[in-house]
Amino acid sequence: MAFKDHRDFFKTLEREGELVRITQEVDWDLEVGAIGRRVYEMGGPCLLFEKIKDYPNGFRISNGTTGTWSRVALALGLSKDTPVREIYRVYEERLERKIPPRVIKKEEAPCKENIMIGDEVDLYKFPSPMIHEGDGGRYIGTWDIVVCKDPETGWTNWGMYRFMVHTKDWLTGWPQTTSHLAMIFNERYLPKNQPMPVAIVIGADPISHIMATAPLRPQESEVDYAGGVRGEPVEVVPCETIDLLVPAHAEIVIEGELMPDKIAPEGPFGEYPGYRSGTMCQGVAVKVKAVTYRNNPILTMISLGMPPDDSSIAASLTAAVAMKKGLLRRGVPVTDVYVPPEGVTHLVIVGVKKGGVEIARKVLDYFTARRVMTNKHIVVDEDVDVFNMTEVLHAFATKCHPGKGILYEWYEGRANSLTPFYSPEERKRLKGVSVVFDSTWPPEWPRDIVPIKASFKTIYPPEVQEKVIKNWEKYGLK
Repeated sequence: MAFKDHRDFFKTLEREGELVRITQEVDWDLEVGAIGRRVYEMGGPCLLFEKIKDYPNGFRISNGTTGTWSRVALALGLSKDTPVREIYRVYEERLERKIPPRVIKKEEAPCKENIMIGDEVDLYKFPSPMIHEGDGGRYIGTWDIVVCKDPETGWTNWGMYRFMVHTKDWLTGWPQTTSHLAMIFNERYLPKNQPMPVAIVIGADPISHIMATAPLRPQESEVDYAGGVRGEPVEVVPCETIDLLVPAHAEIVIEGELMPDKIAPEGPFGEYPGYRSGTMCQGVAVKVKAVTYRNNPILTMISLGMPPDDSSIAASLTAAVAMKKGLLRRGVPVTDVYVPPEGVTHLVIVGVKKGGVEIARKVLDYFTARRVMTNKHIVVDEDVDVFNMTEVLHAFATKCHPGKGILYEWYEGRANSLTPFYSPEERKRLKGVSVVFDSTWPPEWPRDIVPIKASFKTIYPPEVQEKVIKNWEKYGLK
């Protein structure tokens, strides 16, 4: 049974000891962000701030809904102690089916309990937090779902982009130029000087938020895959003022239009690579036409920074599985792909059945051609567990030839502008570089010269392994 909404999931989190309700009054100005950031860095629970300074009782903020692998497992309906490898496997398996959303009537949708339209709109009604010192403003959209649609094909796209409160009825945001939202806007609306309808959805069910981070191919709708991963359709409802369908059980839905002829100051912001990104710049401007919200709404926040947190863990899962499928389509004999949350968008571990320079070159070509670029890729043999960084680092240290095993390629116009080590000029030009560290044994080496790994699973005969495992507790070990 899938979780219908944020609140439904909270019941499970509380039962599993994964939720803490903070009843002491906290300040929306830095205090909630600081508490959330420290809890992330301690590997702590999801937080529900129940009393926010300057706001009436009932207006709340949550942080870290799926900020650990244990909570991602619970969102998938698994045990909280499910290994990361199994979480990946279940997610990948469920992606094989798509379940379209189910449209329900407006009167049945919890997100319509309160409606503000036109002059009634006041974004300051909600406790949008100032998350980090030095942020450009108060961010209402961090753990959100941004909905837009291709007017020519009808393709509905979900993404996750940051949005800052500019005035009571204007938002300013920063969707990367390589995002699907930017692609649709630049190709369909900007040439006609037309505003693009967008909806910023806050506080939907956990799987829908995770799927908003998925790097799907153009014309593939995240809401269909969310249904498949959940095992039942996402219930959606029409917006009040724009032609979009949004999750009906969301906490808050902001309806607006991204304007083709306006920009507004946005940022800086403490972003997912773990650094404050850049300076205040010109962001996209969204004129808010309506806001609908539940009684006692919960504003979902992620206090982004040093991974892992909700963003890096979700991207680890969704990006890695998408990369695995892409590499397989290109003939790379992949066994597994893992994106460590600590290096999300920057580091990828690729396991292959057969290694060597030819395979490493195929891996490099794939990542160099991708829409949103990663930059460091370690290729390992199939006897290396890609989810075990001890094994990965050992393979990298002992198999990657410094003179022959490092391949790289520069590109322009597609780099991730949040990559910390790029210079300001490289970020401006979206100029980047992709490197592959071939940490596999050369396939042309005769078997008798390939070193034998000295690990429990490889250097002892099976009968000795079985005896040791069988007698483990008799040895006094646990």
